[in-house]
Amino acid sequence: MNESGYRSVPHTADLRIEAWAPTRDECIAQAVHGAVASFADISAAGPVRVRTRRLAADGDEDLLVAVLDEVVYLLDAAGEVPVDVAVDSGAGTAEVRFSMVDAATVAQVGAVPKAVSLHGLRLGRGPDGWSCSVTLDV
Repeated sequence: MNESGYRSVPHTADLRIEAWAPTRDECIAQAVHGAVASFADISAAGPVRVRTRRLAADGDEDLLVAVLDEVVYLLDAAGEVPVDVAVDSGAGTAEVRFSMVDAATVAQVGAVPKAVSLHGLRLGRGPDGWSCSVTLDV
């Protein structure tokens, strides 16, 4: 698989994101892009600041949840939306660089996520690359 992407999938009242990419880190970044695209139009936004976080995780799925939880936290606590994200992970930890913009400067196009659901969570490597599925409570 040489391409990356994401899509939103109709899923009751919640938001389901499916993402794919050649690497685990890129797949997680695509899931973040999918989550952000579900609630904000960032097409014309440029980053104002970069926030770097070191996150710990016991496994692939835990890392996906930790990164998305950080997005929800930054949106709720700091009022910021990531316009880009870069994930650089190793054994049990990841450094995540969020390029952020103030939420008040972008158009809201959907419900803002409140939490990451563990139901139906999946991140794994297949013959064509990495893929994940995650549900966000809105």
